Amino acid sequence: MRSFDQLTEPEILALAISSEEEDGRIYTDFAEGLREEHPDTSRVFTDMAAEEDEHRRRLIDLYVEKFGSHIPLVRRQDVRGFVQRKRLWQVRMHGIEAVRRQAQQMEQDAGRFYQHAASRASDAAIRKLLGDLAAAESQHERTAGEIEAKRLPDEARGKEDDNAKRSFVLQIVQPGLVGLMDGSVSTLAPVFAAAFATHNSWNAFQVGMAASLGAGISMGFAEALADDGKLSGRGTPYLRGFVCGLMTIAGGIGHTLPYLISDFYTATAIAAAVVVVELLAIAYIQWRYMDTPPVSAAAKVMLGGGLVLATGILIGSS
Repeated sequence: MRSFDQLTEPEILALAISSEEEDGRIYTDFAEGLREEHPDTSRVFTDMAAEEDEHRRRLIDLYVEKFGSHIPLVRRQDVRGFVQRKRLWQVRMHGIEAVRRQAQQMEQDAGRFYQHAASRASDAAIRKLLGDLAAAESQHERTAGEIEAKRLPDEARGKEDDNAKRSFVLQIVQPGLVGLMDGSVSTLAPVFAAAFATHNSWNAFQVGMAASLGAGISMGFAEALADDGKLSGRGTPYLRGFVCGLMTIAGGIGHTLPYLISDFYTATAIAAAVVVVELLAIAYIQWRYMDTPPVSAAAKVMLGGGLVLATGILIGSS
């Protein structure tokens, strides 16, 4: 890798061209990925890709005029310290707002690059173009805002945000909540039954781990095989299955880990406290994302969990 200060003027222009090409493709990929669920934001990114393409054409025209038709391949990853873009899937997984923030960051990064590049150029025409592009990129955030205002009025943006929230609830929250409920509640009976039957912390831990892992595998497969998500809008079954299985295991392990403490009564007291926290967490998620009244959610979860816990203690003590 070379530092930016070691680049010649042709290489600086070549780097600018490849950067504009990459940013334009990123915007196009964003537009294509958002087309189905967020059509208005998709059109915003289509317009921004057109802006990047115009910058690329101006840079190529100047390069050909000054240095000929061959443009060397100089990319971001070839220059030490040059800003690197996040992978598209990493941005998309955080939702529509993360995509919009990434676009703003890209424009700011491009503006800084052109300012620095213009300061390095000695040729008047190159310096002028780079300075013009630096100004354009600095104003591009405002231009993007104007494009967004035209393409994405408040009503459309609100609708897209509602759709994004709904997708998040269907694809992440709902399967995660199902898994957490199953892991937290269904494993109570075997864990506490083993604990009170043997008064041995290690035995209770082994039963709890087996119940948690078994339930997680079972719930993960059940959720993944429930439907393909195409008609229900619940997203990829593999993601739902992974989230559901992981949360099931987490719910069961929470009140199992205290039984690593050798003293039975201390371990049981801590495990019971963890159960209360788990049930309150379930009630909070139901209230926060499922619009369930908080008192009703807490009462139902506490009642169900209490009955299962009592069942396990009674069976283990008999």
